[in-house]
Amino acid sequence: MAQKNAYLFRGRISERKFRDLLRLFAVDITADRAAVLTGLSHNTTAALDRLLRDRMAELAQDSCPFRGQVEIDESCFGPSRTHGHRGRGNPRKVPVFGILERGGRVHCQIVQNCSRSTLHAIIAGRVHLSAEVTTDGFRSYDGLVEAGFLRHHRINKYADPDHPVFSENGVHINGIESFWSYAKRRHQKFNGLRRSSFPAFLKETEFRFNTRDQNLYKTLLRSCRMKPLRQ
Repeated sequence: MAQKNAYLFRGRISERKFRDLLRLFAVDITADRAAVLTGLSHNTTAALDRLLRDRMAELAQDSCPFRGQVEIDESCFGPSRTHGHRGRGNPRKVPVFGILERGGRVHCQIVQNCSRSTLHAIIAGRVHLSAEVTTDGFRSYDGLVEAGFLRHHRINKYADPDHPVFSENGVHINGIESFWSYAKRRHQKFNGLRRSSFPAFLKETEFRFNTRDQNLYKTLLRSCRMKPLRQ
């Protein structure tokens, strides 16, 4: 049976079971629930989910620079509060930096810190100088014009307590803020993740967002045909 399935997945489940699991993964069903629905062990469904996340991380690689209207922001993932710490001051939080091409794709990555030098280095490597960049007022975004970005808009995220993301004449970072909301809803769905699992989860979330208009099941199935997963 495993031999029959070798062109998709080099493991000990049938092609039918593999496709069932792949369909469930594509619609974001957790490994626990997938085990119940397929009759397979949790270890099997969890192992396959990890392999698929690794594959999505491979597929998420994109060296093309972001152009047009680009939104840039940083966020933190983890407990909302730990021993009085909040936001960037929480030692258990993981800082994540994000770039969104409005109406298109997003790139996000874990960073050691949100210093000016760290964020500027990522922006320089990912965003074309012709882009119209919008950020909030965080001081690490100071100097983007001097770095060569001729159009840098800044907004006050807290200008209006009823509308935390201020917008005027199309100047906003609603797109990247929506992505953060989506990513954090997914994070909560898994009841927290081990710190070691978070990088793969983050790239999976990025890939799901960037392929939101595609059939994810077919996209992953095609990738497995070209390069079978290996357990």
